[in-house]
Amino acid sequence: MMMIMWLLLVALFCKSTQDGNGHAALPCGPRNLTLSSSDQMILLTWEDDPSCFTVHDTLVYELLVLIADNQEHYEEVTVAPDQIGSTHLWNWTSHLALECASHTVRLSSRYKNQTSPWKLEQTLPAVAGQNNLEVAVYPQDRVFQVGSTVTFCCIVPTGATFSRLYLGRYNNANMNTTKISNQTYALTVYLDQPSKNSCNNVKCETNRGGSGACAYIDYPPGDKGLQCETRTLTMAECQWTVGNNARLAKTRNVYWLHGGYKKSECKDGAKGRCSIEIPVNVTEVNWTLTVENPLGKVELTDKADMTRRVHMLAPDNPTVSNVNARNVSLHWEWSKAHYQSLGITCQVNVSYGGTHTTSENSGVGLNYIILKDLIPNWKYYAAVRCATTEHFWKWGDWSRSVSFHTKGDVPDALDVWMLMKDNKVVVAWKMPLAHQSHGNIENYTVTWAKTTETEQQENTTVPHSEHQVELSLNTKDEYIVAVTATNINGSSYPSTITIPRRNSDPTRVPSRINGSNGSFYLSWSASSNASCGYIVDWYPTLGGYSVEWLKVPPNETNCRIFSENFKDGLRYTLSIYACTQGAPVLLERREGYVKEKGIKKGLFEPLKWKQQDSDVEVSWATVSLTNQTAFIQGYILYWSDNNNNSRIFNVSTADPGATSLTAKNLKIGTYTFTVKALTALGECGTTQLSATLNSLTDNLIKVVIISLASASGLLFLLTFICCRYWTCIKRKVYPPIPKPVLIDKWLTSPVGSDNHENQFLLLSRSSCIMLCVALEEGPPLVSRLNISTAAAWIFIICTDTCSQTQESDNRS
Repeated sequence: MMMIMWLLLVALFCKSTQDGNGHAALPCGPRNLTLSSSDQMILLTWEDDPSCFTVHDTLVYELLVLIADNQEHYEEVTVAPDQIGSTHLWNWTSHLALECASHTVRLSSRYKNQTSPWKLEQTLPAVAGQNNLEVAVYPQDRVFQVGSTVTFCCIVPTGATFSRLYLGRYNNANMNTTKISNQTYALTVYLDQPSKNSCNNVKCETNRGGSGACAYIDYPPGDKGLQCETRTLTMAECQWTVGNNARLAKTRNVYWLHGGYKKSECKDGAKGRCSIEIPVNVTEVNWTLTVENPLGKVELTDKADMTRRVHMLAPDNPTVSNVNARNVSLHWEWSKAHYQSLGITCQVNVSYGGTHTTSENSGVGLNYIILKDLIPNWKYYAAVRCATTEHFWKWGDWSRSVSFHTKGDVPDALDVWMLMKDNKVVVAWKMPLAHQSHGNIENYTVTWAKTTETEQQENTTVPHSEHQVELSLNTKDEYIVAVTATNINGSSYPSTITIPRRNSDPTRVPSRINGSNGSFYLSWSASSNASCGYIVDWYPTLGGYSVEWLKVPPNETNCRIFSENFKDGLRYTLSIYACTQGAPVLLERREGYVKEKGIKKGLFEPLKWKQQDSDVEVSWATVSLTNQTAFIQGYILYWSDNNNNSRIFNVSTADPGATSLTAKNLKIGTYTFTVKALTALGECGTTQLSATLNSLTDNLIKVVIISLASASGLLFLLTFICCRYWTCIKRKVYPPIPKPVLIDKWLTSPVGSDNHENQFLLLSRSSCIMLCVALEEGPPLVSRLNISTAAAWIFIICTDTCSQTQESDNRS
């Protein structure tokens, strides 16, 4: 009895122990384990033990992979109740070549909380355990994908010393070498670039030599965008975008095209195109392109109705006929008979002198078109391409170009304008371009007449090399001028312009305008007179009569003016006219520079100066427009004492018409004066002079010296006159006393010449007395006399007196 009790206690203890561990022995498990490999993949197959048929729930198999006795991978395989009794398959790819180290797989089963021990175990041995005598590198000649991480191994013979393991043409920064065992070393590399032309070498070096392997690094197929169309309606042409595909012979892509129950290998698949016949009476087709290489496979699909995807071939044999001055006929042929029944739209590209124009025409089986609005006497090139009209897919290929030359015609009407400047009238026109002249211009004819006398016309012929003529017109009358151009085919339609009366164009003060970027931008207020728009003209303000112009539509009131003749630093006059049915009306006038330039030095030469007490006035001549390469906004005068150059003074004016500036309150000494023009670019036209200032006492001395010199000159003149006419003067001043003569009428008053002589005698005596008194008084009195007047008066008296005396003597 005691024995039975003891056995029951032992059984209860064992059960309690098993429950505490949470596991119990499981009779169901695997059997017939088979282990194989392919490259670096481990393949495992096994069957269920017959005891597993009693299991009515999910059965789990646990798999454990060891590499070189180190656990590497754990995985569970779930088997449903309906799968129990069948053969189970499992595979796993190792990061390491199977030759590099042994790979062991252990297998056990688990059902609910019951787990079997590791019942089965299989091992794939490594090459290192086979007593190799040479260095070996694995894997050998394998293809790898760009962007993957790969591990190579080097197996070193017994007794050899490992040196290094590396991948050719790769940066060492991408490599990591580890030791697996005494004979095995591993190299892990991130492959970020493909092989070039050939494989990359994996090299292993030891003290006994080395060995290597070949690694092909490339891309899987990357093609995309399959699209199929037809050009002949009997053959489909499929195209796609070739991706970053394999480039090595070992990894080259293989292309197959399926469609319409047909299959064809694409020889030019690497170029992204493939052709295949279209099945008879089949319109909509499903296309499939298969691209495959050792690294992967891609399938591209497309679905299309070929009647809606017609990409037409180029027209054949384009020719030109019925060539006229302004139109021709263009013909072509179709090499495919199917095209003659299609609704076709054709586009013609006409090119000439760098210009291209296109036109379109449609029709069934279209094979010709008439080209219109051509330029006479001009060479053209034409090409054609077509597409289906009803279901437009894309334009076909261009035909070859055909050239033709149109016939000549009279010139186009000229663009005529006028310039009224300096009381002159210049009629100008733009030289016809080659596509406007339609032949060589022989001459121009200019005809004019007063608007009130249109029947009385005058004309002149201008050579073909000229493009303007100066006319002698009465500025008080209004004229109509017509200009025509003549070539071998005749004369152009006359271009007319009305020349206004000069009094209808009053003088206007131009406003200033500044250019920018080599041009002028103008804007103005709209004018009700501008029935046909506006005309803007421009010419050099001081540059003769060369005028340019631009015509502006009526709805625009601004423009930007460009000209290849514009020059920096040259002032231009710009005028804005309203275009009317009669004479143009001047609206605004402006002056400006496309770009101002600094004025050169010496602008004010010669400078002049004048001292006024302690002030100095520096003056210059008016600056001519010829020397103004920028707008002058004023002037500035600098001065400094030559003995103290550190102090500089200045005075300025904002008057562009000023011609002098004054430096005030200067001391006696030598000064340097500098005059500059003020412009938007700064101070320009620097001109200098030096001047020495004298004291006021020095000026007084100069006046006294001048007075004495004048008095001395007067005395010399009087002395000369008196000596020359001394006999005459003596006779008049101190005449000889006549003897007494007794006459009857001795009391009668003298008359006639005697009376005149007596009066002159008195005057002469008075003058001589004044002269003597003046000479005795000296310079103070002389300085108070009007010297020039006195000298002239004495000279007249003396000469007249002497002349009278001489005449009296002759009569006597």
